[in-house]
Amino acid sequence: MTAQAERTTLDGQLVGYWAREAARLEALAAAARFGWQKRRFLRRAADARARGAQSEARETARASRAASPA
Repeated sequence: MTAQAERTTLDGQLVGYWAREAARLEALAAAARFGWQKRRFLRRAADARARGAQSEARETARASRAASPA
């Protein structure tokens, strides 16, 4: 394995960050006192999961580009 393959990209880091952020927001939603707070936290958690999926898609595309030499 080369140093290039082991390098962690920003998108690779963001995948984990957005997963942790979604979990944090879901925990806040579970402890929310009012319905509007819960809905807002859950909406933000869904946005965080979507951003994580976007970063994961870019990371997968980058990995497949690197695997197939042009």
